Amino acid sequence: MAQVLCHLPKVKDERLLVGLDTSDDAAVYKINDDLAMIQTLDFFTPVVDDPYTFGQIAAANSLSDVYAMGGEPKLAMNIVCFPNCLSPDILTEILKGGYDKVKEAGAITVGGHTVEDDEPKYGLSVTGFVHPDKVLTNSNAKVGDVLVLTKPLGLGIINTAIKGELADKASYDEAVLVMSTLNKYGKEAIDQVGGVNSLTDITGFGLLGHALEMAMGSKVSIKIDHKNIPVISNALEYANMGLVPAGAYANRQYVGDNVLINENVPENIEDILFDPQTSGGLLISIRKEKLDLLLEKLSSTPTKYAVVGEVIEKQEYYLYVE
Repeated sequence: MAQVLCHLPKVKDERLLVGLDTSDDAAVYKINDDLAMIQTLDFFTPVVDDPYTFGQIAAANSLSDVYAMGGEPKLAMNIVCFPNCLSPDILTEILKGGYDKVKEAGAITVGGHTVEDDEPKYGLSVTGFVHPDKVLTNSNAKVGDVLVLTKPLGLGIINTAIKGELADKASYDEAVLVMSTLNKYGKEAIDQVGGVNSLTDITGFGLLGHALEMAMGSKVSIKIDHKNIPVISNALEYANMGLVPAGAYANRQYVGDNVLINENVPENIEDILFDPQTSGGLLISIRKEKLDLLLEKLSSTPTKYAVVGEVIEKQEYYLYVE
């Protein structure tokens, strides 16, 4: 998508606070000195068979970009592709799942648009708000910051196992919990603590892909400690079995020569680091003196979290995995 968008004319508007330049999570448009609007859209095909659960996951994923900009979602519109060969009851359950997750976010669903398609797809266009001075971007990490990840990795691998009917119940249940958990709770912890310099959510480009965008945009290098990476149950075992999605290999190509991975990092951990996530967690670049308080606030969130790295002066590589 980035290769396509680069051919479009660059938009210049003094009120556009965040656009395409830094590959950030959403657009931010300044309305006045006290209010800016966040706009995002995302949708995808089912990752689980249960339609209500799929609706929840797709909605949580769509809402995530607003939290990743430091904002609060307020309005959501459904975007639906649905085949006429399936029962309308399935669509009803998908929309119920989305509605309930939007309600949990404190936002409201205000309609949407549906088209006929051969394969179901669902997501949301979300509008949120933030104070212009409190916008958090993926391009402001500072040397000395510590990196905290608010959800475990391995969702793409688990989803591959689910599609192959190889995932056990524990892995399935944990993956569903992670994907359906709003990043609202991580963002609330950030609000209580302060000291956050940069923020992004981990989705299709995987941890290293999104960390690369943060490092390049911030003109720093990022060091990742592979031993601290939180991982969903059995994801490493499934990676050893070869249940690695195609997106992980595309992410390796995307990151390319911008990463130096220590030879002692196991291959299955590398797979986890490149694994594309669905409704993944927040990657928080925070001042070191605020770390303990942030971890205390995150202790009440329902998913695993961990300190996964640090921000250092720009080196030969943007990313180092040790």
